[in-house]
Amino acid sequence: MIRDDRIQLNERFRKVFNLLVERGDIVPNDRGGKGIGDFAEKILGNRSYGHIVRAFLNEEDKRCIDYRHARTLCREYGINESYLIDGIGAPFGFDLPSAAQAQEPASAYRRSNVLFTSVEAFAGSTVDVGSFSREEHQFFSIPDLRGNGLVAFPIHGNSMEPVIQDGDVIVCRELQSLNEIKDNKIYAVKNNGKIWVKYVQKITDKHQRIVRLKLISANHLEYDPFFEEVNEYTRLYQVVRKISELE
Repeated sequence: MIRDDRIQLNERFRKVFNLLVERGDIVPNDRGGKGIGDFAEKILGNRSYGHIVRAFLNEEDKRCIDYRHARTLCREYGINESYLIDGIGAPFGFDLPSAAQAQEPASAYRRSNVLFTSVEAFAGSTVDVGSFSREEHQFFSIPDLRGNGLVAFPIHGNSMEPVIQDGDVIVCRELQSLNEIKDNKIYAVKNNGKIWVKYVQKITDKHQRIVRLKLISANHLEYDPFFEEVNEYTRLYQVVRKISELE
């Protein structure tokens, strides 16, 4: 008999799978790398196990995804492990609360949609999935920057000069999947309780899975590139705006 927690895990898996289909990360009948067989190879280790994936998706089938494969799914597609494994937070992680959760009119929420925090809080556990409260954190807005999942924090140091100066504030939006990484763009990389703001290049294995990131400073005369291993906790946020102090 399947335990209740496995049944609930599989229900969350179905929701995540459908969201990935909506986003175009999975195309069920695709033959170019995003089909059910490709998904089965990444998650179950064999592309011929597409029928097992379909069994997980069938509400009338008693087969359920296990925790090991669920964690692989999180790693491969950038899913929030807290959500999939424990049902905590949102499927793609860094989601600001809805207008209803914030107990403010929707118009007010749209006006103040950027969370401002310190880099230390953002890197640690203070600012993470499910921890947002408009009473505890400071929000602001930028007229032409809409949507949620936006976070801002100040830069300390000169490693990205002259592109980003010490004291500048950057505004970032989380990537929903590591597969969205574009080489040589600037990202805030959150991993193992640390934050780096760097140009990023992805390193893949023979299966085209992203396994490492090459982090490159703009100030290359003082700072050498280095590599960071990708794991289930790795999150990337594209830098979409820089706010500099007025002279």
